[in-house]
Parts: sequence; structure tokens; C-alpha cells
Amino acid sequence: MNKYTLLFIPALFAGQAMAQDKKPDPANDPKTTEVWEPVPKIVTPGKLPQDAPSDAIILFSGRNLDAWHSVKDPSKPAAWTIDDGFFTVKKGTGNIETNKKFTDYQLHLEWKIPENISGEGQARGNSGVFLASTGGGDDGYEIQILDVYNNKTYVNGQTGSIYKQAIPLANANKKPGEWQYYDIIWNAPRFNEDGTVQKPASVTVFLNGVLLQNGFILKGATRYIGAPEYKKHGPSSIKLQDHGDPSPAISYRNIWVREL
Repeated sequence: MNKYTLLFIPALFAGQAMAQDKKPDPANDPKTTEVWEPVPKIVTPGKLPQDAPSDAIILFSGRNLDAWHSVKDPSKPAAWTIDDGFFTVKKGTGNIETNKKFTDYQLHLEWKIPENISGEGQARGNSGVFLASTGGGDDGYEIQILDVYNNKTYVNGQTGSIYKQAIPLANANKKPGEWQYYDIIWNAPRFNEDGTVQKPASVTVFLNGVLLQNGFILKGATRYIGAPEYKKHGPSSIKLQDHGDPSPAISYRNIWVREL
């Protein structure tokens, strides 16, 4: 062993000792920003975007309205007409709403304006989905449904509007006789014990895959006359409207919801 080897060996061990004493710098360690829990639940998606995923609650699958009841008389079942895979508003029987109450959710529903639609303005295929039914009649927070394919009306009352509150970002309506679909994300309002608003409601709405409302923050529940306002409530039913205009009735199908 020569003198150079003798000098090299101590230097080698000194270098190893220094490497062992050196601690990782958290600022340069990617593991410090890795999160491993909680692990998201596994949800099996449908084969198509409109198909219900594995964790969805089916509100209408084409056979019956067992998940719904009359708003006029909650002890009675929904009286709307069931056909081959869809149901149609039975005019004069009133609104219907879900038996189950919800807070925050993702909603999918499909609807069709009849091909032989008549009337104009708000009297042309008028209906609506109330994201939280807060009482009888039309109490709640309404997303409008209407034929506006070739029908002029006030813009905060056309399809995709938060009725009398928010104008939709686009008109993505199909012509009468074609099925259309809503995908809606609803975040219900939260209230303090004294009834004041802790956190207002917000909603995101897609019509036929086109964004119409982008996280809009609601000013309160829908009012036909006057400004919207909040009144304290908890989990609420989803409601569909029997509007009462004289035009032919609209139809619904494939309704499901995922609680968030």
C-alpha cells in the first residue's frame, strides 16, 4: 500500500460520515407535500356521461314515481303520467317533489319540450326544477325550464336562468322534440341559529354539456315578485314544477342524484 492509498482511505471514510450526518432539507424533499389519507372512495362511472354512477340515488329510472310525492298533499303519490321510459307533467295536479331530502348534491335530469309546442314567452313549455323545495307551491330555488330555441322572453327567465336572479351564460337549447339534459352542482345555504345566513347557496349548471351558471352565489330563494330572500331551512326535497301555462306538457326521464 503506497502513501497515496493511505491518504485516500481516511478521506473516503470522512466523506461517508459527513453524508450520513447530513439531514434531508424539507424544502427540497417532494415527500413533504405528499398526502396519503383520507383515501377517496371508489365510484364506478356509468358507461356514458348520462348514466348513473355506482353511488347515485335513482329518482326516476323509467318505471315509476315511487321516489316522489305530491306537493299539494305530501301523503299522496305523484300523479304525473308515466309512459315508456319517461313521465309527463299532468297539468292541474300540481308540483311534485322527492320523498328524500338533500343538502349538497350533483343532479342529472333529462327533459323534452314536445314537438307540437305552442304559445310564446313564458307560456311555451314552462316548467322548472327547484333545487331545494322550501315550502308549498313554488317555494324554493328554481332553475328555469322553457322552450327558448326560437322563443323570446326576459333573459333572467329563460332556460338555464336562476329564475329572476341570474342570466345564463349561453343559450344551448335544442329544438322541441329532442331530449335535453341538465347537470347541476348544488351547494345549499347554511344558517346561523338566529336564522341569519352563515353561507349563501351556490350553483353550477350545465345544459347539454354547455356551462350556463358558473358557481353563481344566490341572493336567496326564488320570488316571482320582488327581490329574492333567504329564510332558514335544512335539508330539502328536489321539486319539479307544474307551471300551468296552456301549452302542451313537457316530459322528464333519467333523473339521478349524488349526495356531496
